[in-house]
Amino acid sequence: MVGYDPKPDGRNNTKFQVAVAGSVSGLVTRALISPFDVIKIRFQLQHERLSRSDPNAKYHGILQASRQILQEEGPTAFWKGHVPAQILSIGYGAVQVYNTLRHAVGTMYRSEGPQVFYKGLAPTLIAIFPYAGLQFSCYSSLKHLYKWAVPAEGKKNENLQNLLCGSGAGVISKTLTYPLDLFKKRLQVGGFEHARAAFGQVRRYKGLMDCAKQVLQKEGALGFFKGLSPSLLKAALSTGFMFFSYEFFCNVFHCMNRTASQR
Repeated sequence: MVGYDPKPDGRNNTKFQVAVAGSVSGLVTRALISPFDVIKIRFQLQHERLSRSDPNAKYHGILQASRQILQEEGPTAFWKGHVPAQILSIGYGAVQVYNTLRHAVGTMYRSEGPQVFYKGLAPTLIAIFPYAGLQFSCYSSLKHLYKWAVPAEGKKNENLQNLLCGSGAGVISKTLTYPLDLFKKRLQVGGFEHARAAFGQVRRYKGLMDCAKQVLQKEGALGFFKGLSPSLLKAALSTGFMFFSYEFFCNVFHCMNRTASQR
Protein backbone atom coordinates (compact mmCIF):
# COMPACT_ATOMS: atom_id res chain seq x y z
CA MET A 1 0.00 0.00 0.00
CA VAL A 2 1.18 3.49 -0.79
CA GLY A 3 2.87 5.11 2.16
CA TYR A 4 3.76 1.93 4.02
CA ASP A 5 7.21 0.42 3.79
CA PRO A 6 7.85 -3.14 5.03
CA LYS A 7 11.64 -2.77 4.98
CA PRO A 8 11.93 -1.29 8.51
CA ASP A 9 10.57 -4.63 9.78
CA GLY A 10 13.52 -6.42 8.19
CA ARG A 11 11.77 -7.71 5.09
CA ASN A 12 13.54 -7.63 1.74
CA ASN A 13 10.50 -7.30 -0.53
CA THR A 14 10.91 -5.65 -3.92
CA LYS A 15 8.79 -2.67 -4.97
CA PHE A 16 6.91 -4.93 -7.38
CA GLN A 17 6.08 -7.40 -4.60
CA VAL A 18 4.87 -4.57 -2.38
CA ALA A 19 2.64 -3.33 -5.23
CA VAL A 20 1.25 -6.83 -5.82
CA ALA A 21 0.58 -7.32 -2.09
CA GLY A 22 -1.29 -4.02 -1.95
CA SER A 23 -3.31 -4.76 -5.09
CA VAL A 24 -4.34 -8.26 -4.05
CA SER A 25 -5.27 -7.14 -0.55
CA GLY A 26 -7.35 -4.34 -2.06
CA LEU A 27 -9.13 -6.71 -4.45
CA VAL A 28 -10.04 -9.26 -1.77
CA THR A 29 -11.03 -6.63 0.78
CA ARG A 30 -13.27 -4.74 -1.66
CA ALA A 31 -15.15 -7.93 -2.55
CA LEU A 32 -15.77 -8.77 1.11
CA ILE A 33 -16.99 -5.36 2.24
CA SER A 34 -19.09 -4.44 -0.82
CA PRO A 35 -22.45 -5.16 0.92
CA PHE A 36 -21.64 -2.61 3.64
CA ASP A 37 -20.81 -0.06 0.96
CA VAL A 38 -24.15 -0.59 -0.78
CA ILE A 39 -26.10 -0.18 2.48
CA LYS A 40 -24.05 2.89 3.46
CA ILE A 41 -24.81 4.63 0.15
CA ARG A 42 -28.53 3.83 0.43
CA PHE A 43 -28.52 5.47 3.87
CA GLN A 44 -26.55 8.48 2.64
CA LEU A 45 -28.99 9.15 -0.19
CA GLN A 46 -32.11 8.81 1.96
CA HIS A 47 -33.36 12.26 2.93
CA GLU A 48 -35.87 10.89 5.44
CA ARG A 49 -34.75 9.99 8.95
CA LEU A 50 -33.24 6.55 9.45
CA SER A 51 -35.94 5.67 11.95
CA ARG A 52 -38.88 3.31 12.29
CA SER A 53 -40.94 6.27 13.50
CA ASP A 54 -40.76 7.93 10.07
CA PRO A 55 -43.42 6.28 7.87
CA ASN A 56 -41.74 7.57 4.71
CA ALA A 57 -38.34 6.06 5.52
CA LYS A 58 -37.47 3.13 3.27
CA TYR A 59 -34.48 2.09 5.36
CA HIS A 60 -33.95 2.48 9.10
CA GLY A 61 -31.34 -0.08 10.13
CA ILE A 62 -28.58 -2.30 8.78
CA LEU A 63 -30.41 -5.62 9.24
CA GLN A 64 -33.73 -4.21 7.98
CA ALA A 65 -32.03 -2.69 4.92
CA SER A 66 -30.20 -5.95 4.23
CA ARG A 67 -33.42 -7.96 4.31
CA GLN A 68 -35.28 -5.46 2.13
CA ILE A 69 -32.54 -5.24 -0.50
CA LEU A 70 -32.30 -9.03 -0.58
CA GLN A 71 -36.06 -9.44 -0.99
CA GLU A 72 -36.54 -6.70 -3.58
CA GLU A 73 -33.35 -6.95 -5.63
CA GLY A 74 -31.73 -10.29 -4.89
CA PRO A 75 -28.26 -11.12 -3.52
CA THR A 76 -26.38 -9.60 -6.47
CA ALA A 77 -27.63 -6.15 -5.40
CA PHE A 78 -25.02 -6.15 -2.64
CA TRP A 79 -22.31 -6.03 -5.31
CA LYS A 80 -23.80 -3.30 -7.50
CA GLY A 81 -21.02 -1.01 -8.68
CA HIS A 82 -18.46 -3.64 -7.72
CA VAL A 83 -16.65 -3.64 -11.08
CA PRO A 84 -15.63 0.05 -11.06
CA ALA A 85 -14.87 -0.25 -7.36
CA GLN A 86 -12.52 -3.13 -8.06
CA ILE A 87 -10.82 -1.14 -10.80
CA LEU A 88 -10.09 1.54 -8.22
CA SER A 89 -8.89 -1.02 -5.67
CA ILE A 90 -6.60 -2.95 -7.99
CA GLY A 91 -5.11 0.16 -9.53
CA TYR A 92 -3.96 -1.32 -12.80
CA GLY A 93 -7.15 -3.10 -13.87
CA ALA A 94 -8.62 -0.14 -15.75
CA VAL A 95 -7.66 -1.62 -19.12
CA GLN A 96 -10.44 -4.19 -18.87
CA VAL A 97 -13.74 -3.36 -20.57
CA TYR A 98 -17.10 -4.52 -19.21
CA ASN A 99 -20.35 -4.16 -21.17
CA THR A 100 -22.42 -2.83 -18.26
CA LEU A 101 -19.77 -0.32 -17.29
CA ARG A 102 -19.29 0.76 -20.92
CA HIS A 103 -23.04 1.23 -21.35
CA ALA A 104 -23.28 3.30 -18.15
CA VAL A 105 -20.37 5.52 -19.19
CA GLY A 106 -21.82 6.07 -22.67
CA THR A 107 -25.27 6.94 -21.32
CA MET A 108 -23.90 9.39 -18.76
CA TYR A 109 -21.69 11.09 -21.34
CA ARG A 110 -24.48 11.48 -23.89
CA SER A 111 -27.01 12.81 -21.37
CA GLU A 112 -24.85 15.30 -19.43
CA GLY A 113 -21.46 15.62 -21.09
CA PRO A 114 -17.95 14.98 -19.74
CA GLN A 115 -18.50 17.06 -16.58
CA VAL A 116 -20.84 14.35 -15.26
CA PHE A 117 -17.81 12.20 -14.38
CA TYR A 118 -16.52 14.86 -11.98
CA LYS A 119 -19.62 15.37 -9.85
CA GLY A 120 -18.65 15.29 -6.19
CA LEU A 121 -15.01 16.01 -7.03
CA ALA A 122 -14.69 18.92 -4.58
CA PRO A 123 -15.55 16.97 -1.40
CA THR A 124 -13.50 14.04 -2.70
CA LEU A 125 -10.37 16.18 -3.09
CA ILE A 126 -10.94 17.85 0.26
CA ALA A 127 -11.35 14.50 2.03
CA ILE A 128 -8.74 12.31 0.33
CA PHE A 129 -5.62 13.88 1.83
CA PRO A 130 -6.75 14.11 5.45
CA TYR A 131 -8.31 10.64 5.25
CA ALA A 132 -5.15 8.98 3.93
CA GLY A 133 -2.97 10.94 6.36
CA LEU A 134 -5.20 10.15 9.33
CA GLN A 135 -5.38 6.49 8.38
CA PHE A 136 -1.64 5.90 8.35
CA SER A 137 -0.97 8.25 11.26
CA CYS A 138 -3.57 6.52 13.42
CA TYR A 139 -2.29 3.09 12.36
CA SER A 140 1.23 3.98 13.42
CA SER A 141 0.09 5.53 16.71
CA LEU A 142 -2.16 2.58 17.53
CA LYS A 143 0.70 0.15 16.87
CA HIS A 144 2.87 2.04 19.38
CA LEU A 145 -0.02 2.02 21.87
CA TYR A 146 -0.57 -1.70 21.30
CA LYS A 147 3.09 -2.47 21.98
CA TRP A 148 2.96 -0.41 25.17
CA ALA A 149 -0.32 -1.86 26.46
CA VAL A 150 -0.09 -5.53 25.49
CA PRO A 151 2.05 -7.95 27.57
CA ALA A 152 5.24 -9.26 25.99
CA GLU A 153 3.77 -12.70 25.23
CA GLY A 154 0.87 -11.11 23.34
CA LYS A 155 3.17 -9.12 21.08
CA LYS A 156 4.25 -12.25 19.27
CA ASN A 157 0.97 -12.30 17.34
CA GLU A 158 1.69 -9.58 14.76
CA ASN A 159 -1.32 -10.52 12.62
CA LEU A 160 -3.70 -9.71 15.49
CA GLN A 161 -1.85 -6.44 16.09
CA ASN A 162 -2.16 -5.44 12.43
CA LEU A 163 -5.85 -6.37 12.35
CA LEU A 164 -6.78 -4.45 15.52
CA CYS A 165 -4.68 -1.38 14.80
CA GLY A 166 -5.80 -1.25 11.19
CA SER A 167 -9.44 -1.49 12.21
CA GLY A 168 -9.04 1.27 14.78
CA ALA A 169 -7.31 3.51 12.26
CA GLY A 170 -10.11 2.97 9.77
CA VAL A 171 -12.83 3.83 12.28
CA ILE A 172 -11.15 7.04 13.48
CA SER A 173 -10.25 8.40 10.05
CA LYS A 174 -13.63 7.53 8.54
CA THR A 175 -15.60 9.22 11.34
CA LEU A 176 -13.63 12.45 11.09
CA THR A 177 -14.04 12.76 7.31
CA TYR A 178 -17.48 11.17 6.94
CA PRO A 179 -19.60 14.30 6.16
CA LEU A 180 -17.51 14.92 3.04
CA ASP A 181 -18.27 11.40 1.84
CA LEU A 182 -21.99 12.04 2.29
CA PHE A 183 -21.76 15.31 0.32
CA LYS A 184 -19.91 13.50 -2.45
CA LYS A 185 -22.63 10.84 -2.80
CA ARG A 186 -25.42 13.44 -2.79
CA LEU A 187 -23.70 15.47 -5.51
CA GLN A 188 -22.83 12.43 -7.62
CA VAL A 189 -26.47 11.40 -8.07
CA GLY A 190 -27.46 14.85 -9.34
CA GLY A 191 -29.26 14.47 -12.66
CA PHE A 192 -30.55 11.00 -11.79
CA GLU A 193 -33.28 12.13 -9.41
CA HIS A 194 -35.95 10.23 -11.40
CA ALA A 195 -34.18 6.95 -10.62
CA ARG A 196 -34.44 7.70 -6.91
CA ALA A 197 -38.16 8.49 -6.88
CA ALA A 198 -39.00 5.08 -5.41
CA PHE A 199 -36.60 5.60 -2.51
CA GLY A 200 -38.17 8.75 -1.02
CA GLN A 201 -37.64 12.51 -1.25
CA VAL A 202 -35.55 14.01 -4.03
CA ARG A 203 -33.48 17.18 -3.70
CA ARG A 204 -31.19 19.11 -6.01
CA TYR A 205 -27.96 20.81 -4.97
CA LYS A 206 -26.05 23.63 -6.65
CA GLY A 207 -22.70 22.62 -5.20
CA LEU A 208 -20.80 21.56 -2.10
CA MET A 209 -21.77 24.51 0.11
CA ASP A 210 -25.42 24.36 -0.96
CA CYS A 211 -25.49 20.64 -0.23
CA ALA A 212 -24.03 21.16 3.26
CA LYS A 213 -26.48 23.99 3.94
CA GLN A 214 -29.54 22.01 2.84
CA VAL A 215 -28.55 18.92 4.81
CA LEU A 216 -28.06 21.00 7.96
CA GLN A 217 -31.33 22.93 7.53
CA LYS A 218 -33.59 20.05 6.54
CA GLU A 219 -32.00 17.03 8.24
CA GLY A 220 -30.11 18.51 11.16
CA ALA A 221 -26.51 17.96 12.22
CA LEU A 222 -27.10 14.21 12.46
CA GLY A 223 -27.87 14.27 8.74
CA PHE A 224 -24.14 14.66 8.10
CA PHE A 225 -23.60 11.19 9.56
CA LYS A 226 -26.34 9.18 7.86
CA GLY A 227 -24.98 5.75 7.07
CA LEU A 228 -22.11 6.10 9.55
CA SER A 229 -22.82 2.77 11.27
CA PRO A 230 -22.42 0.58 8.15
CA SER A 231 -19.59 2.85 7.07
CA LEU A 232 -17.72 2.22 10.33
CA LEU A 233 -18.29 -1.52 10.01
CA LYS A 234 -16.97 -1.28 6.49
CA ALA A 235 -14.01 0.90 7.56
CA ALA A 236 -13.07 -1.38 10.44
CA LEU A 237 -13.34 -4.55 8.40
CA SER A 238 -11.78 -3.16 5.22
CA THR A 239 -8.87 -1.32 6.85
CA GLY A 240 -8.22 -4.11 9.31
CA PHE A 241 -8.31 -6.81 6.67
CA MET A 242 -6.39 -4.62 4.21
CA PHE A 243 -3.45 -4.20 6.59
CA PHE A 244 -3.75 -7.83 7.70
CA SER A 245 -3.73 -9.25 4.16
CA TYR A 246 -1.08 -6.76 3.01
CA GLU A 247 1.26 -7.81 5.81
CA PHE A 248 0.42 -11.46 5.11
CA PHE A 249 1.34 -11.26 1.42
CA CYS A 250 4.46 -9.22 2.18
CA ASN A 251 5.53 -11.94 4.62
CA VAL A 252 4.82 -14.60 1.99
CA PHE A 253 7.03 -12.79 -0.54
CA HIS A 254 9.71 -12.30 2.13
CA CYS A 255 9.75 -16.03 2.87
CA MET A 256 9.93 -16.80 -0.84
CA ASN A 257 12.87 -14.37 -1.26
CA ARG A 258 14.69 -15.82 1.72
CA THR A 259 14.17 -19.39 0.46
CA ALA A 260 15.43 -18.40 -3.00
CA SER A 261 18.53 -16.71 -1.56
CA GLN A 262 19.43 -19.82 0.46
CA ARG A 263 19.49 -22.08 -2.58
